[in-house]
Amino acid sequence: MLPTVADVLQLEAVRRGQPRVVAGADRLGNRVRWVHVAEVADIAHLLHGGELVLTTGIALPDEPDRLRVYIHELAEVGVSGLMVELGRRYAAALPAALLAAAEEHGLPVVVLAHEPAFVDITESVHARILQDQFAELRASEQLHEIFTQLSVEGASTEEVVRQVVALCGHSVVLENLAHQVLAMDSGPSDPAELLSAWETRSRAVRPRNRTAFDEASGWLVTTVGARGEDWGRLIITLGRPPTPRETVLIERAATTLALGRLLDRHAESVERQAHRTIIARILAHSYSDPQEAAARARALGVPLSGRRLLGVVLRPRTPAGPSAPIVTGELYELAETAAAACKDARLAALVSVLDEGGPHARVGVLASLPARADAETALNDTATRIRKHSGTDYVMAAGSVVESIRDVRRSFLEAEQVADVAARSSSSAARLFYRLPDLRLRGLLHLMRDDARLQTFVERELGPVLSYDAQKGSDLTRILELYLECGRNKAVAAQRAHLSRPAFYERLRRIERVLNADLDDVESCVSLHVALLALSSVRWERS
Repeated sequence: MLPTVADVLQLEAVRRGQPRVVAGADRLGNRVRWVHVAEVADIAHLLHGGELVLTTGIALPDEPDRLRVYIHELAEVGVSGLMVELGRRYAAALPAALLAAAEEHGLPVVVLAHEPAFVDITESVHARILQDQFAELRASEQLHEIFTQLSVEGASTEEVVRQVVALCGHSVVLENLAHQVLAMDSGPSDPAELLSAWETRSRAVRPRNRTAFDEASGWLVTTVGARGEDWGRLIITLGRPPTPRETVLIERAATTLALGRLLDRHAESVERQAHRTIIARILAHSYSDPQEAAARARALGVPLSGRRLLGVVLRPRTPAGPSAPIVTGELYELAETAAAACKDARLAALVSVLDEGGPHARVGVLASLPARADAETALNDTATRIRKHSGTDYVMAAGSVVESIRDVRRSFLEAEQVADVAARSSSSAARLFYRLPDLRLRGLLHLMRDDARLQTFVERELGPVLSYDAQKGSDLTRILELYLECGRNKAVAAQRAHLSRPAFYERLRRIERVLNADLDDVESCVSLHVALLALSSVRWERS
Protein backbone atom coordinates (compact mmCIF):
# COMPACT_ATOMS: atom_id res chain seq x y z
CA MET A 1 0.00 0.00 0.00
CA LEU A 2 1.35 3.44 -0.92
CA PRO A 3 2.07 5.84 1.97
CA THR A 4 -0.14 8.88 2.46
CA VAL A 5 0.96 12.50 2.77
CA ALA A 6 0.33 12.13 6.51
CA ASP A 7 2.69 9.12 6.59
CA VAL A 8 5.38 11.13 4.80
CA LEU A 9 5.13 13.90 7.39
CA GLN A 10 6.07 11.38 10.07
CA LEU A 11 9.33 10.36 8.40
CA GLU A 12 12.45 11.54 10.25
CA ALA A 13 13.95 13.15 7.15
CA VAL A 14 10.83 15.31 6.81
CA ARG A 15 10.39 16.03 10.52
CA ARG A 16 13.87 17.56 10.62
CA GLY A 17 12.55 20.32 8.37
CA GLN A 18 9.75 21.10 10.88
CA PRO A 19 6.86 20.61 8.44
CA ARG A 20 3.63 22.56 8.81
CA VAL A 21 0.43 22.02 6.82
CA VAL A 22 -0.83 25.34 5.52
CA ALA A 23 -3.52 24.22 3.03
CA GLY A 24 -5.54 21.13 2.17
CA ALA A 25 -5.31 19.64 5.66
CA ASP A 26 -8.37 17.48 4.93
CA ARG A 27 -6.55 15.75 2.04
CA LEU A 28 -3.56 14.34 3.92
CA GLY A 29 -4.85 10.87 3.08
CA ASN A 30 -3.73 11.30 -0.54
CA ARG A 31 -1.44 8.44 -1.58
CA VAL A 32 2.13 9.27 -2.56
CA ARG A 33 3.32 7.27 -5.55
CA TRP A 34 6.65 9.07 -5.99
CA VAL A 35 8.58 12.23 -4.99
CA HIS A 36 9.54 14.80 -7.63
CA VAL A 37 11.81 17.83 -7.11
CA ALA A 38 10.78 20.67 -9.45
CA GLU A 39 11.78 24.35 -9.40
CA VAL A 40 9.90 25.45 -12.51
CA ALA A 41 6.28 26.50 -12.68
CA ASP A 42 5.57 24.68 -15.95
CA ILE A 43 5.95 21.16 -14.52
CA ALA A 44 2.46 19.65 -14.56
CA HIS A 45 2.72 18.24 -18.10
CA LEU A 46 5.69 16.10 -16.99
CA LEU A 47 3.82 14.47 -14.10
CA HIS A 48 1.51 11.43 -14.09
CA GLY A 49 -0.34 11.88 -10.80
CA GLY A 50 0.39 10.70 -7.28
CA GLU A 51 3.64 12.63 -6.99
CA LEU A 52 4.67 14.69 -3.97
CA VAL A 53 6.28 17.81 -5.46
CA LEU A 54 9.24 19.36 -3.57
CA THR A 55 10.32 22.92 -4.35
CA THR A 56 12.05 25.96 -2.87
CA GLY A 57 9.66 28.15 -4.88
CA ILE A 58 12.58 30.08 -6.33
CA ALA A 59 11.21 29.94 -9.89
CA LEU A 60 7.54 30.43 -9.09
CA PRO A 61 5.87 33.51 -10.59
CA ASP A 62 4.98 36.66 -8.65
CA GLU A 63 1.59 37.26 -10.22
CA PRO A 64 -1.37 35.85 -8.21
CA ASP A 65 -3.13 34.69 -11.39
CA ARG A 66 -0.12 32.66 -12.50
CA LEU A 67 0.24 31.14 -9.02
CA ARG A 68 -3.39 30.06 -9.20
CA VAL A 69 -2.76 28.50 -12.62
CA TYR A 70 0.28 26.68 -11.17
CA ILE A 71 -1.82 25.15 -8.37
CA HIS A 72 -4.71 24.38 -10.73
CA GLU A 73 -2.44 22.45 -13.11
CA LEU A 74 -0.88 20.44 -10.26
CA ALA A 75 -4.30 19.52 -8.88
CA GLU A 76 -5.65 18.68 -12.33
CA VAL A 77 -2.84 16.21 -13.04
CA GLY A 78 -3.48 14.58 -9.66
CA VAL A 79 -0.39 15.27 -7.60
CA SER A 80 -0.73 14.14 -3.98
CA GLY A 81 0.75 17.29 -2.43
CA LEU A 82 3.14 20.24 -2.63
CA MET A 83 6.02 20.72 -0.16
CA VAL A 84 7.77 24.14 -0.15
CA GLU A 85 11.00 25.03 1.64
CA LEU A 86 10.92 28.45 3.27
CA GLY A 87 13.92 30.75 3.30
CA ARG A 88 15.04 31.03 -0.30
CA ARG A 89 12.05 32.58 -2.07
CA TYR A 90 9.53 32.90 0.71
CA ALA A 91 10.83 34.01 4.09
CA ALA A 92 8.05 33.07 6.49
CA ALA A 93 4.85 32.39 4.54
CA LEU A 94 3.55 31.48 1.13
CA PRO A 95 1.53 33.92 -1.03
CA ALA A 96 -2.14 34.18 -0.15
CA ALA A 97 -3.17 33.49 -3.76
CA LEU A 98 -1.28 30.19 -3.76
CA LEU A 99 -2.85 29.08 -0.46
CA ALA A 100 -6.36 30.09 -1.53
CA ALA A 101 -6.00 28.17 -4.79
CA ALA A 102 -4.73 25.11 -2.92
CA GLU A 103 -7.72 25.19 -0.58
CA GLU A 104 -10.06 25.59 -3.52
CA HIS A 105 -8.61 22.60 -5.36
CA GLY A 106 -8.08 20.44 -2.27
CA LEU A 107 -4.32 20.23 -2.71
CA PRO A 108 -2.28 19.67 0.48
CA VAL A 109 0.50 22.24 0.86
CA VAL A 110 3.28 21.82 3.45
CA VAL A 111 5.98 24.32 4.32
CA LEU A 112 9.37 23.36 5.78
CA ALA A 113 10.65 25.94 8.28
CA HIS A 114 14.21 24.61 8.29
CA GLU A 115 16.28 23.82 5.26
CA PRO A 116 16.11 20.06 4.62
CA ALA A 117 18.15 17.92 2.28
CA PHE A 118 15.70 17.12 -0.50
CA VAL A 119 17.76 14.04 -1.36
CA ASP A 120 17.18 12.70 2.17
CA ILE A 121 13.44 13.20 1.78
CA THR A 122 13.27 11.52 -1.62
CA GLU A 123 15.39 8.57 -0.46
CA SER A 124 13.31 8.16 2.69
CA VAL A 125 9.95 8.30 0.89
CA HIS A 126 11.06 6.07 -1.96
CA ALA A 127 12.44 3.52 0.50
CA ARG A 128 9.08 3.51 2.28
CA ILE A 129 7.23 3.05 -1.03
CA LEU A 130 9.45 0.18 -2.12
CA GLN A 131 9.25 -1.43 1.30
CA ASP A 132 5.45 -1.31 1.22
CA GLN A 133 5.31 -2.62 -2.33
CA PHE A 134 7.63 -5.49 -1.44
CA ALA A 135 5.49 -6.34 1.58
CA GLU A 136 2.38 -6.25 -0.62
CA LEU A 137 4.07 -8.47 -3.21
CA ARG A 138 5.12 -10.93 -0.50
CA ALA A 139 1.61 -10.98 0.94
CA SER A 140 0.19 -11.64 -2.54
CA GLU A 141 2.66 -14.47 -3.01
CA GLN A 142 1.65 -16.00 0.32
CA LEU A 143 -2.04 -15.83 -0.64
CA HIS A 144 -1.22 -17.48 -3.96
CA GLU A 145 0.59 -20.32 -2.16
CA ILE A 146 -2.23 -20.81 0.36
CA PHE A 147 -5.05 -20.98 -2.18
CA THR A 148 -3.05 -23.02 -4.67
CA GLN A 149 -2.57 -25.60 -1.95
CA LEU A 150 -6.30 -25.54 -1.18
CA SER A 151 -7.05 -26.13 -4.87
CA VAL A 152 -4.56 -29.01 -5.09
CA GLU A 153 -6.02 -30.63 -1.98
CA GLY A 154 -9.56 -30.28 -3.31
CA ALA A 155 -10.67 -28.20 -0.33
CA SER A 156 -14.40 -27.90 0.23
CA THR A 157 -16.31 -24.63 -0.05
CA GLU A 158 -16.53 -24.43 3.73
CA GLU A 159 -12.75 -24.87 4.07
CA VAL A 160 -12.07 -22.07 1.59
CA VAL A 161 -14.45 -19.72 3.41
CA ARG A 162 -12.86 -20.58 6.77
CA GLN A 163 -9.42 -19.81 5.34
CA VAL A 164 -10.57 -16.37 4.17
CA VAL A 165 -11.86 -15.58 7.66
CA ALA A 166 -8.58 -16.73 9.19
CA LEU A 167 -6.63 -14.41 6.88
CA CYS A 168 -8.80 -11.29 7.16
CA GLY A 169 -10.46 -11.60 10.58
CA HIS A 170 -13.89 -10.58 9.27
CA SER A 171 -17.13 -12.39 8.50
CA VAL A 172 -17.31 -14.05 5.08
CA VAL A 173 -20.40 -15.17 3.14
CA LEU A 174 -20.78 -17.08 -0.13
CA GLU A 175 -24.19 -16.61 -1.73
CA ASN A 176 -25.86 -17.69 -4.95
CA LEU A 177 -27.50 -15.46 -7.56
CA ALA A 178 -30.79 -15.55 -5.64
CA HIS A 179 -28.97 -14.07 -2.62
CA GLN A 180 -29.28 -17.28 -0.63
CA VAL A 181 -26.36 -18.13 1.66
CA LEU A 182 -24.44 -21.18 0.44
CA ALA A 183 -21.66 -21.03 3.02
CA MET A 184 -20.59 -18.64 5.74
CA ASP A 185 -18.22 -18.15 8.64
CA SER A 186 -19.15 -15.33 10.97
CA GLY A 187 -15.68 -15.14 12.50
CA PRO A 188 -15.84 -12.78 15.48
CA SER A 189 -19.42 -11.71 14.71
CA ASP A 190 -22.74 -13.12 15.85
CA PRO A 191 -24.03 -15.51 13.13
CA ALA A 192 -27.67 -14.57 13.75
CA GLU A 193 -26.89 -10.89 13.43
CA LEU A 194 -24.82 -11.46 10.30
CA LEU A 195 -27.63 -13.35 8.51
CA SER A 196 -30.50 -11.16 9.75
CA ALA A 197 -32.57 -9.96 6.74
CA TRP A 198 -29.70 -11.15 4.54
CA GLU A 199 -31.58 -11.23 1.23
CA THR A 200 -32.89 -7.69 1.63
CA ARG A 201 -29.48 -6.32 2.60
CA SER A 202 -27.71 -8.21 -0.16
CA ARG A 203 -30.09 -7.04 -2.88
CA ALA A 204 -29.22 -3.46 -2.00
CA VAL A 205 -25.54 -4.08 -2.80
CA ARG A 206 -24.99 -3.79 -6.55
CA PRO A 207 -21.31 -3.26 -7.38
CA ARG A 208 -20.54 -2.10 -10.90
CA ASN A 209 -17.39 -4.19 -11.25
CA ARG A 210 -16.71 -7.87 -10.59
CA THR A 211 -14.81 -6.86 -7.46
CA ALA A 212 -15.85 -3.70 -5.64
CA PHE A 213 -16.32 -2.12 -2.22
CA ASP A 214 -19.82 -0.95 -1.27
CA GLU A 215 -19.52 2.06 1.03
CA ALA A 216 -23.12 1.93 2.28
CA SER A 217 -22.86 -1.63 3.61
CA GLY A 218 -19.11 -1.78 4.19
CA TRP A 219 -18.95 -4.98 2.11
CA LEU A 220 -16.16 -6.06 -0.19
CA VAL A 221 -17.86 -8.10 -2.93
CA THR A 222 -16.59 -10.19 -5.83
CA THR A 223 -18.40 -12.34 -8.38
CA VAL A 224 -17.72 -16.09 -8.38
CA GLY A 225 -17.76 -18.01 -11.65
CA ALA A 226 -15.71 -19.18 -14.59
CA ARG A 227 -15.99 -19.63 -18.35
CA GLY A 228 -18.71 -17.03 -18.58
CA GLU A 229 -20.94 -18.78 -16.03
CA ASP A 230 -21.31 -16.72 -12.85
CA TRP A 231 -23.06 -18.56 -10.05
CA GLY A 232 -22.50 -16.59 -6.86
CA ARG A 233 -20.86 -13.77 -4.90
CA LEU A 234 -18.22 -13.87 -2.17
CA ILE A 235 -18.55 -11.16 0.47
CA ILE A 236 -16.29 -9.93 3.26
CA THR A 237 -18.07 -7.65 5.75
CA LEU A 238 -15.19 -5.23 6.33
CA GLY A 239 -16.99 -2.12 7.49
CA ARG A 240 -14.23 0.05 5.94
CA PRO A 241 -12.46 0.41 2.57
CA PRO A 242 -10.33 -2.65 1.77
CA THR A 243 -6.57 -2.80 1.66
CA PRO A 244 -4.94 -4.03 -1.56
CA ARG A 245 -4.14 -7.30 0.24
CA GLU A 246 -7.81 -7.83 1.13
CA THR A 247 -8.82 -7.21 -2.49
CA VAL A 248 -6.26 -9.79 -3.64
CA LEU A 249 -7.50 -12.16 -0.91
CA ILE A 250 -11.15 -12.11 -1.97
CA GLU A 251 -10.33 -12.46 -5.67
CA ARG A 252 -7.95 -15.36 -5.03
CA ALA A 253 -10.56 -17.10 -2.88
CA ALA A 254 -13.23 -16.60 -5.56
CA THR A 255 -10.91 -18.14 -8.15
CA THR A 256 -10.32 -21.14 -5.90
CA LEU A 257 -14.08 -21.62 -5.40
CA ALA A 258 -14.74 -21.38 -9.15
CA LEU A 259 -11.89 -23.76 -9.97
CA GLY A 260 -13.08 -26.23 -7.36
CA ARG A 261 -16.52 -26.30 -8.91
CA LEU A 262 -15.09 -26.86 -12.39
CA LEU A 263 -12.82 -29.67 -11.20
CA ASP A 264 -15.68 -31.36 -9.36
CA ARG A 265 -17.80 -31.21 -12.47
CA HIS A 266 -15.18 -32.70 -14.74
CA ALA A 267 -13.93 -35.55 -12.60
CA GLU A 268 -15.34 -39.02 -13.19
CA SER A 269 -14.15 -41.73 -10.82
CA VAL A 270 -12.83 -45.08 -11.91
CA GLU A 271 -15.82 -46.69 -10.16
CA ARG A 272 -18.26 -44.66 -12.29
CA GLN A 273 -16.45 -45.73 -15.45
CA ALA A 274 -16.72 -49.40 -14.46
CA HIS A 275 -20.43 -49.05 -13.69
CA ARG A 276 -20.98 -47.29 -17.02
CA THR A 277 -19.48 -50.15 -18.97
CA ILE A 278 -21.83 -52.69 -17.38
CA ILE A 279 -25.01 -50.59 -17.66
CA ALA A 280 -24.29 -49.57 -21.26
CA ARG A 281 -23.70 -53.16 -22.33
CA ILE A 282 -26.88 -54.32 -20.55
CA LEU A 283 -28.93 -51.62 -22.31
CA ALA A 284 -27.35 -52.50 -25.66
CA HIS A 285 -27.93 -56.25 -25.05
CA SER A 286 -24.20 -56.73 -25.67
CA TYR A 287 -23.81 -59.59 -23.22
CA SER A 288 -24.36 -62.95 -24.89
CA ASP A 289 -25.18 -64.40 -21.48
CA PRO A 290 -26.93 -62.29 -18.82
CA GLN A 291 -24.91 -64.15 -16.21
CA GLU A 292 -21.79 -62.44 -17.49
CA ALA A 293 -23.33 -59.11 -16.64
CA ALA A 294 -24.36 -60.46 -13.23
CA ALA A 295 -20.84 -61.68 -12.55
CA ARG A 296 -19.25 -58.36 -13.49
CA ALA A 297 -21.73 -56.44 -11.36
CA ARG A 298 -21.24 -58.81 -8.42
CA ALA A 299 -17.49 -58.14 -8.60
CA LEU A 300 -18.29 -54.49 -8.03
CA GLY A 301 -20.44 -55.34 -5.04
CA VAL A 302 -23.83 -55.14 -6.79
CA PRO A 303 -25.72 -58.45 -7.01
CA LEU A 304 -28.17 -58.72 -9.93
CA SER A 305 -29.17 -62.38 -9.90
CA GLY A 306 -32.35 -63.28 -8.01
CA ARG A 307 -33.10 -59.60 -7.34
CA ARG A 308 -35.81 -57.11 -8.31
CA LEU A 309 -34.26 -54.60 -10.70
CA LEU A 310 -35.27 -51.00 -11.28
CA GLY A 311 -34.09 -48.49 -13.88
CA VAL A 312 -33.79 -44.87 -12.68
CA VAL A 313 -32.80 -41.82 -14.73
CA LEU A 314 -31.53 -38.47 -13.46
CA ARG A 315 -31.33 -35.75 -16.07
CA PRO A 316 -30.21 -32.12 -15.60
CA ARG A 317 -32.62 -29.61 -17.05
CA THR A 318 -31.84 -27.85 -20.34
CA PRO A 319 -34.03 -24.72 -20.68
CA ALA A 320 -32.54 -24.08 -24.14
CA GLY A 321 -34.48 -27.07 -25.46
CA PRO A 322 -34.37 -30.86 -25.68
CA SER A 323 -31.68 -30.79 -28.37
CA ALA A 324 -29.32 -28.57 -26.36
CA PRO A 325 -26.15 -30.27 -25.11
CA ILE A 326 -25.86 -31.04 -21.40
CA VAL A 327 -22.73 -30.01 -19.53
CA THR A 328 -20.80 -33.21 -18.87
CA GLY A 329 -19.35 -31.87 -15.64
CA GLU A 330 -22.83 -31.50 -14.15
CA LEU A 331 -23.56 -35.14 -14.99
CA TYR A 332 -20.38 -36.35 -13.30
CA GLU A 333 -21.23 -34.38 -10.19
CA LEU A 334 -24.79 -35.69 -10.17
CA ALA A 335 -23.61 -39.27 -10.70
CA GLU A 336 -21.25 -39.08 -7.73
CA THR A 337 -24.00 -37.60 -5.59
CA ALA A 338 -26.42 -40.35 -6.62
CA ALA A 339 -23.83 -43.07 -5.93
CA ALA A 340 -23.14 -41.68 -2.47
CA ALA A 341 -26.87 -41.49 -1.76
CA CYS A 342 -27.36 -45.15 -2.77
CA LYS A 343 -24.55 -46.21 -0.46
CA ASP A 344 -25.94 -44.19 2.44
CA ALA A 345 -29.39 -45.70 1.87
CA ARG A 346 -27.83 -49.18 1.62
CA LEU A 347 -29.27 -49.60 -1.84
CA ALA A 348 -27.12 -51.79 -4.08
CA ALA A 349 -26.86 -50.01 -7.42
CA LEU A 350 -24.78 -49.39 -10.50
CA VAL A 351 -24.52 -45.64 -11.16
CA SER A 352 -22.95 -43.96 -14.18
CA VAL A 353 -23.22 -41.27 -16.84
CA LEU A 354 -24.79 -42.50 -20.07
CA ASP A 355 -24.54 -41.01 -23.58
CA GLU A 356 -22.39 -38.14 -22.33
CA GLY A 357 -21.88 -35.18 -24.64
CA GLY A 358 -25.22 -35.52 -26.42
CA PRO A 359 -28.76 -34.22 -25.95
CA HIS A 360 -29.82 -37.51 -24.33
CA ALA A 361 -27.03 -37.55 -21.74
CA ARG A 362 -28.24 -38.59 -18.31
CA VAL A 363 -27.26 -40.39 -15.13
CA GLY A 364 -28.43 -43.99 -15.07
CA VAL A 365 -29.03 -45.93 -11.86
CA LEU A 366 -29.65 -49.67 -11.98
CA ALA A 367 -31.03 -50.39 -8.53
CA SER A 368 -30.94 -53.94 -7.18
CA LEU A 369 -33.64 -54.65 -4.60
CA PRO A 370 -34.04 -57.69 -2.33
CA ALA A 371 -37.09 -59.79 -3.07
CA ARG A 372 -39.14 -58.36 -0.20
CA ALA A 373 -37.94 -54.74 -0.41
CA ASP A 374 -40.47 -52.01 -1.12
CA ALA A 375 -39.44 -50.04 -4.21
CA GLU A 376 -41.24 -46.85 -3.18
CA THR A 377 -39.52 -46.76 0.21
CA ALA A 378 -36.10 -47.34 -1.33
CA LEU A 379 -36.68 -44.65 -3.96
CA ASN A 380 -37.92 -42.13 -1.40
CA ASP A 381 -34.93 -42.73 0.87
CA THR A 382 -32.40 -42.46 -1.95
CA ALA A 383 -34.08 -39.53 -3.68
CA THR A 384 -34.19 -37.59 -0.41
CA ARG A 385 -30.46 -38.02 0.04
CA ILE A 386 -29.72 -37.00 -3.54
CA ARG A 387 -31.86 -33.89 -3.24
CA LYS A 388 -30.14 -32.92 0.00
CA HIS A 389 -26.62 -33.02 -1.41
CA SER A 390 -26.98 -32.26 -5.12
CA GLY A 391 -26.05 -28.85 -6.50
CA THR A 392 -27.57 -29.66 -9.90
CA ASP A 393 -31.16 -29.01 -10.95
CA TYR A 394 -32.43 -32.31 -12.29
CA VAL A 395 -35.38 -34.61 -12.96
CA MET A 396 -35.38 -38.05 -11.36
CA ALA A 397 -37.67 -40.66 -12.87
CA ALA A 398 -38.13 -44.38 -12.26
CA GLY A 399 -39.36 -47.15 -14.53
CA SER A 400 -41.17 -50.35 -13.58
CA VAL A 401 -39.63 -53.04 -11.39
CA VAL A 402 -38.43 -56.03 -13.48
CA GLU A 403 -37.33 -59.50 -12.47
CA SER A 404 -34.45 -60.21 -14.87
CA ILE A 405 -31.45 -58.56 -16.47
CA ARG A 406 -33.02 -59.04 -19.92
CA ASP A 407 -35.88 -56.67 -18.93
CA VAL A 408 -33.68 -53.91 -17.52
CA ARG A 409 -33.70 -52.11 -20.86
CA ARG A 410 -37.50 -51.85 -20.76
CA SER A 411 -37.37 -50.34 -17.25
CA PHE A 412 -34.81 -47.75 -18.36
CA LEU A 413 -36.79 -46.80 -21.47
CA GLU A 414 -39.86 -46.21 -19.33
CA ALA A 415 -37.84 -44.09 -16.88
CA GLU A 416 -36.48 -41.96 -19.74
CA GLN A 417 -39.98 -41.38 -21.13
CA VAL A 418 -41.19 -40.27 -17.71
CA ALA A 419 -38.18 -37.95 -17.37
CA ASP A 420 -38.95 -36.39 -20.75
CA VAL A 421 -42.56 -35.70 -19.76
CA ALA A 422 -41.56 -34.42 -16.31
CA ALA A 423 -39.06 -32.04 -17.84
CA ARG A 424 -41.71 -30.50 -20.12
CA SER A 425 -44.90 -30.74 -18.09
CA SER A 426 -46.17 -29.35 -14.77
CA SER A 427 -47.18 -30.70 -11.38
CA SER A 428 -49.11 -29.22 -8.48
CA ALA A 429 -46.33 -30.12 -6.10
CA ALA A 430 -42.67 -30.89 -6.50
CA ARG A 431 -41.73 -34.57 -6.15
CA LEU A 432 -38.53 -36.34 -5.22
CA PHE A 433 -38.98 -38.61 -8.23
CA TYR A 434 -41.55 -39.16 -10.95
CA ARG A 435 -43.56 -41.96 -12.44
CA LEU A 436 -46.50 -40.01 -13.79
CA PRO A 437 -46.43 -37.62 -16.78
CA ASP A 438 -48.34 -34.80 -15.12
CA LEU A 439 -45.73 -32.59 -13.50
CA ARG A 440 -47.17 -29.09 -13.16
CA LEU A 441 -45.50 -25.68 -13.34
CA ARG A 442 -44.94 -25.02 -9.65
CA GLY A 443 -43.21 -28.36 -9.17
CA LEU A 444 -41.14 -27.86 -12.30
CA LEU A 445 -39.88 -24.51 -11.08
CA HIS A 446 -39.23 -25.94 -7.65
CA LEU A 447 -36.91 -28.54 -9.14
CA MET A 448 -35.14 -25.80 -11.10
CA ARG A 449 -34.62 -23.56 -8.08
CA ASP A 450 -30.82 -24.13 -7.93
CA ASP A 451 -30.32 -23.34 -11.62
CA ALA A 452 -28.45 -20.02 -12.01
CA ARG A 453 -30.37 -19.34 -15.23
CA LEU A 454 -33.71 -19.47 -13.41
CA GLN A 455 -32.37 -17.18 -10.68
CA THR A 456 -31.21 -14.74 -13.37
CA PHE A 457 -34.70 -14.83 -14.93
CA VAL A 458 -36.31 -14.03 -11.57
CA GLU A 459 -33.93 -11.11 -11.05
CA ARG A 460 -34.57 -9.79 -14.55
CA GLU A 461 -38.36 -9.96 -14.19
CA LEU A 462 -38.81 -9.00 -10.52
CA GLY A 463 -35.52 -7.39 -9.45
CA PRO A 464 -36.79 -3.77 -9.68
CA VAL A 465 -39.92 -4.39 -7.60
CA LEU A 466 -38.05 -6.52 -5.04
CA SER A 467 -35.46 -3.76 -4.63
CA TYR A 468 -38.22 -1.15 -4.41
CA ASP A 469 -39.93 -3.11 -1.62
CA ALA A 470 -36.63 -3.54 0.21
CA GLN A 471 -35.83 0.18 0.02
CA LYS A 472 -39.31 1.60 0.68
CA GLY A 473 -40.67 -1.08 3.01
CA SER A 474 -43.63 -1.49 0.64
CA ASP A 475 -45.57 -4.61 -0.38
CA LEU A 476 -45.76 -4.28 -4.16
CA THR A 477 -44.50 -7.85 -4.71
CA ARG A 478 -47.33 -9.24 -2.57
CA ILE A 479 -49.89 -7.06 -4.40
CA LEU A 480 -48.61 -8.30 -7.76
CA GLU A 481 -48.80 -11.91 -6.56
CA LEU A 482 -52.39 -11.47 -5.36
CA TYR A 483 -53.41 -9.82 -8.62
CA LEU A 484 -52.03 -12.67 -10.73
CA GLU A 485 -53.30 -15.43 -8.41
CA CYS A 486 -56.78 -13.97 -8.76
CA GLY A 487 -56.62 -14.28 -12.52
CA ARG A 488 -56.14 -10.50 -12.91
CA ASN A 489 -59.53 -9.88 -11.26
CA LYS A 490 -58.84 -6.54 -9.62
CA ALA A 491 -61.93 -6.49 -7.46
CA VAL A 492 -61.26 -9.90 -5.92
CA ALA A 493 -57.56 -9.14 -5.51
CA ALA A 494 -58.29 -5.82 -3.77
CA GLN A 495 -60.64 -7.61 -1.39
CA ARG A 496 -58.01 -10.24 -0.57
CA ALA A 497 -55.45 -7.49 -0.03
CA HIS A 498 -57.86 -5.69 2.34
CA LEU A 499 -57.53 -2.51 0.29
CA SER A 500 -60.02 -0.20 -1.31
CA ARG A 501 -60.22 -0.46 -5.08
CA PRO A 502 -58.69 3.00 -5.70
CA ALA A 503 -55.78 2.17 -3.38
CA PHE A 504 -55.29 -1.22 -5.03
CA TYR A 505 -55.43 0.31 -8.53
CA GLU A 506 -52.84 2.93 -7.55
CA ARG A 507 -50.46 0.19 -6.40
CA LEU A 508 -50.89 -1.66 -9.67
CA ARG A 509 -49.99 1.53 -11.55
CA ARG A 510 -46.93 1.91 -9.33
CA ILE A 511 -45.91 -1.69 -10.11
CA GLU A 512 -46.20 -0.95 -13.83
CA ARG A 513 -43.94 2.08 -13.45
CA VAL A 514 -41.36 0.22 -11.38
CA LEU A 515 -41.27 -2.80 -13.72
CA ASN A 516 -41.91 -0.82 -16.91
CA ALA A 517 -44.50 -3.45 -17.76
CA ASP A 518 -48.12 -3.49 -18.90
CA LEU A 519 -50.25 -5.54 -16.47
CA ASP A 520 -53.02 -5.71 -19.05
CA ASP A 521 -50.72 -7.59 -21.42
CA VAL A 522 -51.28 -11.34 -21.10
CA GLU A 523 -47.74 -12.37 -22.07
CA SER A 524 -46.20 -9.95 -19.55
CA CYS A 525 -48.44 -11.27 -16.81
CA VAL A 526 -47.61 -14.88 -17.64
CA SER A 527 -43.89 -14.09 -17.48
CA LEU A 528 -44.29 -12.26 -14.15
CA HIS A 529 -46.43 -15.08 -12.72
CA VAL A 530 -43.81 -17.66 -13.65
CA ALA A 531 -41.13 -15.46 -12.09
CA LEU A 532 -43.14 -15.19 -8.86
CA LEU A 533 -43.59 -18.97 -8.72
CA ALA A 534 -39.87 -19.36 -9.33
CA LEU A 535 -39.10 -16.81 -6.60
CA SER A 536 -41.17 -18.87 -4.18
CA SER A 537 -39.14 -21.93 -5.17
CA VAL A 538 -35.70 -20.36 -4.78
CA ARG A 539 -36.70 -18.99 -1.38
CA TRP A 540 -37.85 -22.40 -0.20
CA GLU A 541 -35.93 -23.49 2.92
CA ARG A 542 -34.31 -26.89 2.72
CA SER A 543 -35.14 -29.00 5.70
